[in-house]
Amino acid sequence: MKALVVKSKNETEMKFISDLLKKLGVSTRVIEDEEIEDHGMSTLMKEVDRTKKVSREVVMKKLKTK
Repeated sequence: MKALVVKSKNETEMKFISDLLKKLGVSTRVIEDEEIEDHGMSTLMKEVDRTKKVSREVVMKKLKTK
């Protein structure tokens, strides 16, 4: 199964789209912006290259410069 994410401009548009999809027999679920961001972060974390190792010293130097 696949999903379609639609971001509405306002509440009126959200209700219209939701009602239309329900009339078409499509189930809907409202998700908040935070959930969308969490999904994006999860996707990025899955795609990261985990084969390279970095020493603790390098990490600490980077943290100190920020």
